[in-house]
Amino acid sequence: MLTDMRTSAVHGRAFVVMGFCVGAFAAYVPQLKSQAALSDAEFGLALLIGAAGAVGAMWLAPRVDRLLGHAAMTICALLLATAFLLPGLAQSWAGFAAAMFLASGAGGLLDVVMNARLSGLEARSGRSLMNLNHGLFSLAYALAALVAGLVREAGVPPVWCFAGILLVSGLLALGMRDEVPPAPAEDPQGNASLPLPGVMIVIAGLIVLIAFTAEQATEHWSALHLERAFGANAAEGALGPAILGFTMGVGRLSGQELVRRVAEGRLMQIAAALAASGLILAAFAPVQALAYAGFAILGLGVSTVGPTALAWVGKTIPSRLRAAAISRLVMIGYCGFFVGPPVIGFIAEVFGLRLALALMGAMLLCITVLLVPALRTSARKSELIA
Repeated sequence: MLTDMRTSAVHGRAFVVMGFCVGAFAAYVPQLKSQAALSDAEFGLALLIGAAGAVGAMWLAPRVDRLLGHAAMTICALLLATAFLLPGLAQSWAGFAAAMFLASGAGGLLDVVMNARLSGLEARSGRSLMNLNHGLFSLAYALAALVAGLVREAGVPPVWCFAGILLVSGLLALGMRDEVPPAPAEDPQGNASLPLPGVMIVIAGLIVLIAFTAEQATEHWSALHLERAFGANAAEGALGPAILGFTMGVGRLSGQELVRRVAEGRLMQIAAALAASGLILAAFAPVQALAYAGFAILGLGVSTVGPTALAWVGKTIPSRLRAAAISRLVMIGYCGFFVGPPVIGFIAEVFGLRLALALMGAMLLCITVLLVPALRTSARKSELIA
């Protein structure tokens, strides 16, 4: 584990910055929603507009990565932390939607760049690093959500909290320079790159999409669920996303070792089933303590699904295709980060938040029953996995 941490120390900083920004935002969601006077559906629509910015940024990310070279992760991390100041300033639906478009776009850029760079590092070092670095994201998320919840309880406006995140991110960015440039789109002889394994990328992308949809829907709505269903105060509400982030961190650090002993497909199937049971428990918990337990079970289960799928595809892709493949996979999968919360908002507006969360749990079962077997078949047909 220590060797893995030293190997990916530069990349881990980028994952920590992402965790800090998203965790603080999750803790402040109830106040941001109230500050801009948004209904559940309006909040969901604003997040959906943010998703448009993220998808566009993800599509462009490989070009941005090559353009920025060694400084790509540093610049993208600073853009993300700066952009997250904007939701804290929004006072209307239009302002909040525009802020989420820019913040989500910056998040999309950093997501693709840091995952593509990390996938390349895995290939060069021969070490499995995805679960470890995504675990750092989750632990940073949990810490930020917990601290932001306490800060919010003390009456600190969101923009000042996000300014503190920007300061910390700036310090982390100082050591985020990646000395290995991204792989070119063509080989040294100038031959066109091989076609991407589209079917495999789509199936793996759907696995990541469902996992991240459930994760992000819970991160953005768990505080509201606790405050509405059980009358939790701001600090108690922030414990929802904090518990989720902490258990995801534990799960991913454990997954770093499990992936060496359990086949990727089997690990994803078990983890997705565990996550589904946790989210359904949290949705229908009769008391607050059981809701916390449900979020913890969800975190342990869902934690390894996305990183394992990314690692599985990344290690089978030729180096010159990796940035493009990860970009497409991340663009599909990471839509869950941005589509999940608005989908929950629309469902909650009609059927209530409990049922909306439970439906996310049911979606996780599709990974176990349908998508992992399909991914195995696709990989064998493409002769990408021994």
